[in-house]
Amino acid sequence: MFINIDPSSGLPIYLQIAQQIKTAVAMGRLQPEEPLPSVRQLAVELAVNPNTVARAYLDLEIEGTIYKRQGAGTFVSSQGVEMSKAERRRVLNELLEKALVEGVNLGLSERELRDAFERLLEKIAQARAPEAVGK
Repeated sequence: MFINIDPSSGLPIYLQIAQQIKTAVAMGRLQPEEPLPSVRQLAVELAVNPNTVARAYLDLEIEGTIYKRQGAGTFVSSQGVEMSKAERRRVLNELLEKALVEGVNLGLSERELRDAFERLLEKIAQARAPEAVGK
């Protein structure tokens, strides 16, 4: 599993770990019933305190994204996959907000932003159309 910790982000490391695991579930990189590394294993891999990983896992377990099976480890829950739809929307909203703020900072009007969004959406739909026909 690939998790990238940014100590300068201002976001606590346990939250970075939890968010990246939720994003991996949302993107389908982690599937239901897929095992996660042990707390110690991930702590060594990330060079962080095991308590930090344990806190991230606890938060994810409380949310229902993961669950622990006694003696077998920690796994992605099927409930976590359902929740991933909301996570995908959250990630998309963050990305769109950043793009819109940049557009406003560049001096674009609301109409220009809407036109740009609609053109890009149409471009993506056209690019995917041949793919859909082949299925």
